Amino acid sequence: MLNEKQVNEIREHLEAAQNPLFFFDNDQDGLCSFSLLQRYIERGKGISIKSFPELTKEYFRKVNELNADYIFILDKAVVSDEFFEEAHKMNIPVVYIDHHDAGMKVPDYVNYYNPALDKIKKYEPVSAFCYQVTGKKEDFWIAVIGCICDAYTPPFYEQFKKDYPDLVIDSDDPLDIFYTSSLGKIGQILGAGLKDKTTNVISMLKFLMKVKTPYEILEENSKNYTMHKRFNEIDRKFRNLLEKAESVYNNSEKVIFFQYSGDLSISSEVANALKQKFPEKTIVVGYVTGAKVNISARGKEVKRKVLEVIKDLEGATGGGHDEAVGAKINADDWETFKKKFSRFFK
Repeated sequence: MLNEKQVNEIREHLEAAQNPLFFFDNDQDGLCSFSLLQRYIERGKGISIKSFPELTKEYFRKVNELNADYIFILDKAVVSDEFFEEAHKMNIPVVYIDHHDAGMKVPDYVNYYNPALDKIKKYEPVSAFCYQVTGKKEDFWIAVIGCICDAYTPPFYEQFKKDYPDLVIDSDDPLDIFYTSSLGKIGQILGAGLKDKTTNVISMLKFLMKVKTPYEILEENSKNYTMHKRFNEIDRKFRNLLEKAESVYNNSEKVIFFQYSGDLSISSEVANALKQKFPEKTIVVGYVTGAKVNISARGKEVKRKVLEVIKDLEGATGGGHDEAVGAKINADDWETFKKKFSRFFK
């Protein structure tokens, strides 16, 4: 977690920002991190980062369009040097809060907070850090959602169970919670909302600024109709893909490889669901989009293994956490990737 000095520094930055722009990773941890900070200072706008693996210079145009006086970057493993340089040229302070160990060098003029780089490493989502900063008890449930969706059960989950017993199950395993509880469904609704068209994403961000309880997200109404509509659309496709993935399951194999294509990039969700169902297996899901394959892999030391394989593949990129990693390779290299990756399990 953040130390007291870091918490106080981030609070000072938030209080100094009159028109901040929050760039957050396009997942529930990033979304909840943004929501916590925005609700804390009651100002600022948010932009979800859909580029992979880095926050690119192209996003800086939003800083100019919205006349931002402060930039906050949340839950993004890599930020391009050009993005930082643009902010530096315009003398706009940058506060970067993350939990990835991506090995990137961050300029000294960036206010960088990343407990993952400490000597004693412990996996914790950015939404847990942001809740440390805000300390708003009425918003702790937002932090719980962000953490559970990022495969982490926070200490304050115990309070959530007391306050919202009908939303939880008799398990503290984050994957079990995510896929089999009402709390998990709320997280899935938010995740689906991020995969909607821009106008609907903006509507969701405005909606999250005002909600007071998780029930306002779970129970469909006129204010969250588009979120539920998108969730239902994605959920049908997700379950169909999961059935296909389970059909290739081979108990004798240590790795489950599954590849699919189409108009929906949910390889991360499919990989997580397969890991929850087959916890002893290593999972590799590939989403084919044009000439590229987006890979989501789950398993013990999977980051080390994936990065070892892709280092020899032209144009390949990747990063993430020790047991959950994303990568992008050329579609022509998919079979090569599978072959080399499988050697770790001989």
